[in-house]
Amino acid sequence: MSDIVLSKGIRGNLLSLQGTADLRDRTQNRLSTGKKVNTALDNPGNYFSAQQLSSRASDITNLLDGIGNAVQTLKAADTGITSIIKVVQNMQALARQAQGDAATTARLAGTLPTIGGAASALTTQTDLTTLGYTAGETITVATGAGRDTTLTIASGMTVGDLMNAINDNTGSAAAAGSGVTIGGTAGADAKASLTPDGRLIIESVGTQPIDITSSNAGTALADTGFSGTNLSKPAGTINSVRLSISKQFSELRRQIDQLSRDAGYNGVNLLNGDTLQAMFNEKQTASLTISGAKFQCDEDLGVPDQTNSFQTDQDLGVALNNLTSAMTKLRAQSGAFGSNLALVQIRQNFTKEMANTLETGSNNLTIADMNEEGANMLALQTRQSLSTQALSLANEADQGVLSLFR
Repeated sequence: MSDIVLSKGIRGNLLSLQGTADLRDRTQNRLSTGKKVNTALDNPGNYFSAQQLSSRASDITNLLDGIGNAVQTLKAADTGITSIIKVVQNMQALARQAQGDAATTARLAGTLPTIGGAASALTTQTDLTTLGYTAGETITVATGAGRDTTLTIASGMTVGDLMNAINDNTGSAAAAGSGVTIGGTAGADAKASLTPDGRLIIESVGTQPIDITSSNAGTALADTGFSGTNLSKPAGTINSVRLSISKQFSELRRQIDQLSRDAGYNGVNLLNGDTLQAMFNEKQTASLTISGAKFQCDEDLGVPDQTNSFQTDQDLGVALNNLTSAMTKLRAQSGAFGSNLALVQIRQNFTKEMANTLETGSNNLTIADMNEEGANMLALQTRQSLSTQALSLANEADQGVLSLFR
C-alpha cells in the first residue's frame, strides 16, 4: 500500500523475506520434481538440449520392438533348422542301418576287373574298350522275360554309360544315339553301382532273377568282373528290415516339410523363403535385410522319397549322397542365420546402451542434486527464521517512538 510508509529497516527485511520465500519455493519444487530445470524459463539452453536428447532416446527405444521381433524370428528359424538337421541325421542313421542289413534280392557281385592283364579298380570313367569290348558289341542285363536292357557299345563309351543304361529302366533309356535298347515289356528292373574298391555290382530291384550277357565271345565280360556264378542269380526275396526302414524314411521326410512350415514367428518364416528387415536407427538409414530359404525335401533340399523300398545298395547310396548334400546346405544356412542373429543382437544391445546414454545426458542437464537442494532448504529455513527475527527487531525500534507520546 503506497499510503503506508515503512522504515528502511522494515522494508529491507521484507524484501529479504520475499527473496527467501521465492528461493524456498524453487527449492521445494526441485525437491518434489527431482529436476533443477522444469521449464524453458529455468534454463532455456539446458531445457531444449535435454528435450532433444530425450526425443532421440524415445525414437531409438521405439526401434527396440522391431529389433526384438527380428531376434525372435531368427531364433525361431534357427530352432527350426536345428531340428531339421537332427531329422536328417536320423535319416542318415536309418540308411546306414539298412546298409548293414544285407540285401536279399538277386545280386551279381562283380570281382575286381582285369585291365591290361592286371586287376584294377573300375571308375565311371573307365573306357569299355580297355576291358576288351569293341564298337558294335553289346552288353545285356535281364530281370525276366521281356525286361532287359541292352547297351550297344560305341567308341568312347565308359563304365558310367553302362551303369546309366542299367539304372534307367524306362523308355527314356532308348533315346536316339544312346546305344540303349529295352526289352518288349520294359528295361531291366535292376540297379548298378560301384563299390569303394572299384567292383561293379548289379542288383535286382524286386524278386526277379537277374543275369548279364555279352555278344563279345572273348574274356571281356570276365575282365569286367563277371564270370561263372556271377553271370546269373535266381529270384531273391524282399528284405523286411529295409522295407520297414524305407517307410520310416518317408515319414521323416514328411516331418521335415512340416518343420520348415512351422518355423515362423509373427508372420515371418525364414525357412519358407520369407525376407526379414531389421531397422537400426530412427532415420531408417541403417538396416539389415535377411533373406530366408526354403527347405522342402523335394524342391529345396534335394532329398526325394526312397525308391524301391531300399532293396538295393545303389538306392541306399543315392539316398545317403542326397542326405549329405542336404546336410551341407542346412549347416551353411544355419551358419548364415547364426551370424545374422549375432549381428542383430549386437545392434539390440547397442540401441539399449545408446538410449541409456541419451537419457543420462538429458538428466545431467535437468536433474537436481538432492543433497544440495536439501542443504539449500535447511539454509533457507534458517535464513527465514533470522529474517523474521530481524523484522521483529526493526519493528520494535519503530514502536519505541510511540513511547514518547505516552
